[in-house]
Amino acid sequence: MVELKSISKEFPGVKALDDVSFGLKQGEVHALLGENGAGKSTLMKILCGIYERDKGEFLVDGKRIETMSPKVAWELGIAIIHQELNMCSHLTVAENMFLAREDKKYGFINQKVMNERAKKVLEKLKLDIDPETVVGKLPVSKQQMVEIAKALSSNARILIMDEPTSALTEREIKELFRIIRELKSTGKGIVYISHRLDELKEITDRITILRDGKFVVSMNYSDTTIPEIISYMVGREIKEKYPRVECNFGKKILEVRNLNAKKLVKNISFDLYAGEIIGFAGLMGAGRTELVKAIFGVDHIDSGEIILDDEKITIKSPTDAIKAGIVCAPEDRKKEGLCTELSIRENIGLANLDHICNRLGLVNGKKEVTITKKAIKELKIKTPSITQDVKNLSGGNQQKIVVGKWLVRKARVVIFDEPTRGIDVAAKVEIYNLMNRLKEEGIGVIFVSSELPEILGMSDKIIVMCDGRITGTLDIKEATQDKILRLATMYQVKKEA
Repeated sequence: MVELKSISKEFPGVKALDDVSFGLKQGEVHALLGENGAGKSTLMKILCGIYERDKGEFLVDGKRIETMSPKVAWELGIAIIHQELNMCSHLTVAENMFLAREDKKYGFINQKVMNERAKKVLEKLKLDIDPETVVGKLPVSKQQMVEIAKALSSNARILIMDEPTSALTEREIKELFRIIRELKSTGKGIVYISHRLDELKEITDRITILRDGKFVVSMNYSDTTIPEIISYMVGREIKEKYPRVECNFGKKILEVRNLNAKKLVKNISFDLYAGEIIGFAGLMGAGRTELVKAIFGVDHIDSGEIILDDEKITIKSPTDAIKAGIVCAPEDRKKEGLCTELSIRENIGLANLDHICNRLGLVNGKKEVTITKKAIKELKIKTPSITQDVKNLSGGNQQKIVVGKWLVRKARVVIFDEPTRGIDVAAKVEIYNLMNRLKEEGIGVIFVSSELPEILGMSDKIIVMCDGRITGTLDIKEATQDKILRLATMYQVKKEA
């Protein structure tokens, strides 16, 4: 269906693709794999006309395409589901799904017909989403499913999925895989990009691996193993997937007592000790992100207490939390963690103005450069320079900057909300090592993740939430996936009973 031959692409200071070839057959799922910055998303953006290739050939159904654009790609039946949500948050689900393809009557948008069309697509996907709901009011997981519905509504025959499961629940992932198998059976070709290597066995026919913008290997999935795939991706063997370290806990740093905030934080109490990593587990919508947003001052606290180093503190905003010594790497890095139009240096500087400004409020350029280079070195951020705009970096390197901007601060508590979402195996290990370093320095870590192996691999203690409440606390020595899942559904079962 598609052939990309010897494709090259350069951005200012970065050679994103160097002589890369890729092909997609009818009725197959072809996984495109590699570390963050390997060139996967760039290659797919060339395929769907977002970027223009510098060199190489482009064929669809054997016909050479001289100039590709999003409009041409659409006409050829090529659709992409982006890694980062690409929606108009102020519009409804239906309006997003049919943006630029609206049903019109007498020159006006026919909202009723459009809602009905959207409802049919959503029902086919078995999604309980009202097409008239404003997208910005939906959780991230539902927004991701709307993105998928939008692509399928165009009757695309070549579908590119860039990290489609990163924000989905287990049930939604199973449903997505059912849809993918159905699409395969109708002859559609699917390019599948994911860092969740364990899920590839469910749907994948072939794999192609890129590294540092270059083609490494292409083969049938059945002819390889996950350790071999990882070795091809990173150019070396990853010996320790979850490099958890043991250390003695210090004194109690943080006490949360009977905390209530909005609808999904209900009477939450827990303690965090120096050098401890607490993993918060639960299904999507359990209230974990809402809890850390309340602790960090993003959401208003209705009642309850937060005690830091034996002193009760009042947190009404993130500024209050940061001054107290609580920092957070949020779930949605582009919306809440970065200024993508600014450089790496400016993003890291913004979070540390109180450290790099003099008494007159002027930025000390040398200090700003020093803390930026420190973050780049310690987190192995791939960039040609500290002045590179964040928007030009891969998703994994953007995530490292979200974390890296807090390295300079003398934080007492560091919150990680889904810190490894959408990043590769090697980059994950670097985040884990950072968590270990914070732990060894006597800092308390709160860690939210939807990946149970990750929670089990890195936590000292696991707190499970369901429907806004804590349903159980497990010591890491007794914790299992089965126990976590049982606790993650406990309150729902009680409620139904």
